[in-house]
Amino acid sequence: MQRRDFLGLAGAASTLALAGCEASSPSIEGGFTGIDMARGHAMRDGAPTSQAPAIVKRTRVVIAGGGVAGLAAARALRLSGIEDFALLELEDTAGGNSRGGIVNGIACPLGAHYLPVPGDDAREVQDLLEELGLRRRVAGRWEYDERNLCHSPQERLFFDGEWQDGLLPVHGVGADTQAQYRRFAQRIDALQHAAHFAIPTLRVAVTPELLALDAVPFSRWLDSESFSDAQLRWYLDYCCRDDYGAGIEQVSAWAGIHYFASRHGFHAPGDPSGSANDVNPERDGVLTWPEGNGWLTKRLAAPLGDRLHTGQVVTRIADLRGGVEIDAWDAETKSLVRWQAEHCVVALPVFIAARVVENAPEVLKNAAAHVRYAPWLVANVHLNGPLADRPGAAPSWDNVIYGTRGLGYVDARHQTLDPTPRGTVISWYRPLGPSRYDTADGRRLLHERPWTQWRDDLLAELSVPHPDLPSLATRIEITRYGHAMSIPRPGLLAQIGSQRTAPDDVHRGRVVAGRLSFAHADWSGYSIFEEAFTRGHVAGAGLA
Repeated sequence: MQRRDFLGLAGAASTLALAGCEASSPSIEGGFTGIDMARGHAMRDGAPTSQAPAIVKRTRVVIAGGGVAGLAAARALRLSGIEDFALLELEDTAGGNSRGGIVNGIACPLGAHYLPVPGDDAREVQDLLEELGLRRRVAGRWEYDERNLCHSPQERLFFDGEWQDGLLPVHGVGADTQAQYRRFAQRIDALQHAAHFAIPTLRVAVTPELLALDAVPFSRWLDSESFSDAQLRWYLDYCCRDDYGAGIEQVSAWAGIHYFASRHGFHAPGDPSGSANDVNPERDGVLTWPEGNGWLTKRLAAPLGDRLHTGQVVTRIADLRGGVEIDAWDAETKSLVRWQAEHCVVALPVFIAARVVENAPEVLKNAAAHVRYAPWLVANVHLNGPLADRPGAAPSWDNVIYGTRGLGYVDARHQTLDPTPRGTVISWYRPLGPSRYDTADGRRLLHERPWTQWRDDLLAELSVPHPDLPSLATRIEITRYGHAMSIPRPGLLAQIGSQRTAPDDVHRGRVVAGRLSFAHADWSGYSIFEEAFTRGHVAGAGLA
């Protein structure tokens, strides 16, 4: 079956599924949750920033932003013996894009839902996992707690009318497709040996070879290499939308290659070093939990106690002669709180940091001028029973439908040791950054569309492999992220990938201006846990 034929059938099936959904969907409860968009827009919409502060507080260090980077900075301060600090977080819970929730009593992710087993370059993340008991040394080798590694089967793809193991289309594809798979694997292997790709990026020297890849879109590089196969390009586009929120036409060739070359490479089916569809725990292992990476951020936040201040809209950060001042609008008391400190870790997205930092330094203004963001939507669907399944591969943790706008769904009960079929929560991911699937203003759609339209999109898409889903769904809770992640567009690595402000900090990757230390995944040009955590750690450790 040709891709266009499959998409035609999928579209017809979606139409039929949606027609069936219209009759049953009114019984599905739901709405928006997880993010207070009005609070996030408070400063933009004119939060009272000029009034006198109702109270002035003093501490040694203020951390502005309670996402992964801010939580990592707080942990680094504690490890360095600095206990006198305050962390200010916009939402009611810390964690940023890595928070978890509960729907009808079942834990589920509100954002990022897994952490790949980190390589040796991500030593700060490795240390965290050791601290949390997720890895330990046995007979001289590191072993990960199998209860927290993704259980098998890990992933499957609905392609050509049935489920197949893995996400790379293999069933029924021709010899030309298979040849391009093998040639792409060889090309990635050659690039891995020719240049250093690593996570986190601050461990990598920005070389002319990397800058050449950074300068062009991934799609153009694929064209130049004669990688034209529709199935291969769909898979690569899926990978980019999954990690970066945008498609192969929008991300740089460096980003598209980095996805594979910085971790486990690309393994074509039949490759003796390992199939792309056979999970090698040591190469492809991922850590995951029912609540996704919220499991990690909850444990990072737990030791902070009353040093964690939620519901705080940071409106001003000023580096003054005698120290720093941070003003925050308290959403509960509706008053302005002023903090005075020796240092501030600015763990905010760079576009927000550039607005709130008075007399923003050039390094920050440059980053804010070049970073663009992908909006995202995460929908958690409670099902009162197990889904009926199509032929092929068994239900997996990650379940993707070929050729659709969404990225598929993960099953919150996949990690349970109880095999009894029962209700669950599935989490559907939909990036809204620019791609061949989404050219409209995704941020505006997130703000304006009612939750019921997203419900109908979800039901139509997932009813193709699961026609019974509308009758099993009882509740859908939707979390919106207007600026979910920075997109590694062409030229971004050249602009911000190597930003340092002092020669002796190059090896640590710190970005410092006066008493301000900047820490966020934006400084790496794309958003994953390892980048945010390492940036936060080095910012906090640098204040010891």
